[in-house]
Amino acid sequence: MSLGGGKKSGRLFERAKKVTPGGVHSPVRAFRAVGGTPVFMVSAKGAYLRDADGKNYVDYVGSWGPAILGHAHPAVTKAVQKAAEKGLSFGTPHEGEVELSRLICRMVPSVEKVRFCNSGTEATMSCLRLARGFTGRNGMVKFSGCYHGHSDALLVAAGSGALTLGKPDSAGVTPGAVEDTHVLPFNNPGAAERLFAQRGAEIAAVLLEPIPANAGLILPVPGYLEKLRELTTKHGSLLIFDEVMTGFRLAPGGAQQILGVRPDLSAFGKVIGGGLPVGAFGGRAEVMDHLAPDGPVYQAGTLSGNPMAMAAGLAQLKKLGEGNIYRELDRAGAVLEKMFREELGSAGWKDPFVRIGSMFCLFCRADGVPVRNLEAARLCDTGRYARLFHGLLGKGVYFPPSQFETCFVSAVHGQRELEITRKALRVAVRQA
Repeated sequence: MSLGGGKKSGRLFERAKKVTPGGVHSPVRAFRAVGGTPVFMVSAKGAYLRDADGKNYVDYVGSWGPAILGHAHPAVTKAVQKAAEKGLSFGTPHEGEVELSRLICRMVPSVEKVRFCNSGTEATMSCLRLARGFTGRNGMVKFSGCYHGHSDALLVAAGSGALTLGKPDSAGVTPGAVEDTHVLPFNNPGAAERLFAQRGAEIAAVLLEPIPANAGLILPVPGYLEKLRELTTKHGSLLIFDEVMTGFRLAPGGAQQILGVRPDLSAFGKVIGGGLPVGAFGGRAEVMDHLAPDGPVYQAGTLSGNPMAMAAGLAQLKKLGEGNIYRELDRAGAVLEKMFREELGSAGWKDPFVRIGSMFCLFCRADGVPVRNLEAARLCDTGRYARLFHGLLGKGVYFPPSQFETCFVSAVHGQRELEITRKALRVAVRQA
């Protein structure tokens, strides 16, 4: 069974630990949740990663979502190269910002105006500040297990890396930073109704991942998002969707398109950068116009709208608009789901497998009980997941190094990659 990276990865990790906390620049990469040495990659192409020791992996992380067309797609890399030749950063307005903004507004019906930033963390943080500035209220609601980046007001009851480290809250976040943050359980409409009945006049916004993807992949129960839309409208609060994971991944208009619920503000990232660092947030014009320089809510960034990121985003989103790519992604996801269910079933596994479109997650819960919230996700057998992870890794299949993450299929995961995955899974489930 794999213990992680090979000799070169091991040497790189030892060097990294001397100059970087934990040897990594984002905690989940450290393999603490699964054990072993992190795998250091040197290149990525199509559906594959290649590590420092020369081994190839079928990749189901996809840079945590943006490699929806596959790594280093020719249209995207060519666009970045052409942009780089004209200058890496201007610090001024430029045409690429305008064109990508127009494209996003066309693709997402709830977005009338958009502003770029540099990360999903910035996008959600800015949405919250804007909501407070627009409503004149301080309170906000988030949901346990939904991760919205590492800004202080939102790093409470978070998912993803915080869960992986066993620290759902972070040291250094003061009580004052979260005193206006109300945390509710996901998929519990009654809890939301009770909070709004008591504090509705104080709540500026409800912020959530419409499909949480940072505590595994959790689907909203029917009617739940509609209830949140109803409550926020009734009490004059804003509904904010964090679509950093799902935006442009599940449909041209994101999760809100396929779920049929329109938020007031949306946060984006990942896919619109085509692999480069980018974030964006947008929504109703009357709300967005409260941003400086038109309004009193300040938000800025030297590298916001970076010309290379805009070029990559334009190329990627235009490509996603061609043909039936979302139908093809869903078809690949369905084939993968059928394969997983067959292989897990033949090995006697009853563990819940969740998929929507090109996103999926296997929850290591032997009782087979569906996972509807963070509390259920916490009951997963993380040791069993770690054994599964290393079994797959050893056979050339790269899954997230944490139970509390989501897997992604790309448009270039074809029959060959799925067959490699099936063979690896057949071995891994019996080792785990």
